[in-house]
Amino acid sequence: MTASPRPPRLFGDAFALRPQDAYAELRAAGPVGWAEIAENVYALVVTSHRAAITLLNDTATYSKDSRRWAALNNGRVPPDSPVLALMAFRPSLLYADGQRHERLRIALEQCLARVDVHTLRETTQTHANWLIDRIAPRGHADLMVDFADTLPLLIFADILGCPTQLAGRMVTACQGIISAGAAAAQAAEDFAGILFELIQTRKRQPGADFTSWMLAHPARLTDEEMVHQLFCFVGAGTIPTAAWIASGLRLLLEDDTYAGDLAGGTVTVRRALEKVLWTRSPMANFSAHFARHATMLHGVAIPEGEPVLISHAATGTDPALPPGLGYDNRSHLAWSAGPHRCPADGQASVIAQAAIETVLDRLWDLDLTDPGVPNRPGPFHQCPVSLNVSFRKQPADVLTATTSAGGTS
Repeated sequence: MTASPRPPRLFGDAFALRPQDAYAELRAAGPVGWAEIAENVYALVVTSHRAAITLLNDTATYSKDSRRWAALNNGRVPPDSPVLALMAFRPSLLYADGQRHERLRIALEQCLARVDVHTLRETTQTHANWLIDRIAPRGHADLMVDFADTLPLLIFADILGCPTQLAGRMVTACQGIISAGAAAAQAAEDFAGILFELIQTRKRQPGADFTSWMLAHPARLTDEEMVHQLFCFVGAGTIPTAAWIASGLRLLLEDDTYAGDLAGGTVTVRRALEKVLWTRSPMANFSAHFARHATMLHGVAIPEGEPVLISHAATGTDPALPPGLGYDNRSHLAWSAGPHRCPADGQASVIAQAAIETVLDRLWDLDLTDPGVPNRPGPFHQCPVSLNVSFRKQPADVLTATTSAGGTS
């Protein structure tokens, strides 16, 4: 890292409260600028939409393999740095290039295509109703902790074909990873172990589920590849989806543009979710790449081996974007772009929309009680630290009496 003076921090309390200030400081440095992404850990961050598109499609110049990370290889990244959870190398498609990436990506896409979206919507509604039944009699809740953080995990346990005895452990482990505290590394190790157990179970007892389909795929993934594929699939599918649900609810409840139309249902929810992808991208700064050799990106020097992150958040609010683009336009980079673009945007959209519609249908007189709360403080995900709401209490006799499957038998 050669920049001076000290670059903006993309973590901590100030960033969590006003991330736009850090992005404005980065933009002032050009289309790409240095940022501190954790204590004494630095990366180049792309805030220009045009520059991001260039990088994301230039596989000849940029690699996803984080074993190229010079500072990490030279011992300049603390071994307990929180960014290593998402930036240190794993043998999954997220860190793969070329033919290996293509092989893993095709397997993922073809298995993902077998997930029936109508069943997915019904599964989302079932688990959403179960979570709401737990809070409805109280008249208040933190929809971040009590709903958004947990719902995608329950859904993915079903998608994976996770037996009931493993599903609860999987949810607990994933919530430990989300906490990003001192126990996050142990939670990640626990989760990997649970996935290995799941893989062995589905080898013995195949079913109509994502894990079984991956095991039977012609790509013939090894056990190690399976664990890391599923780890990536769940991590990339649950945490950003939880952030999208929470930010969508927050926008609907705090923005007067939507307040009078909440009874309008689907159209209003979809419109809010599209706006969130532009203005509050659930993945704030991610898509780490490493230059294979020293190069230039839109006039900025990119050294070999330095991490280059895409600010999905800042590119969506880039002042250089054409005026009047509109939030219905799909050229935002919330799903990234190029060969590593998120393959599950359709499934995530089904989950987020069904989740929010269920909340609005079930919780009457819903009101946000702490507007303006900060985001969670890390550099990668953008979502409110809490989403405290009040609503009309519901007596037990109006509840749905649903039970959350929490996995399959």
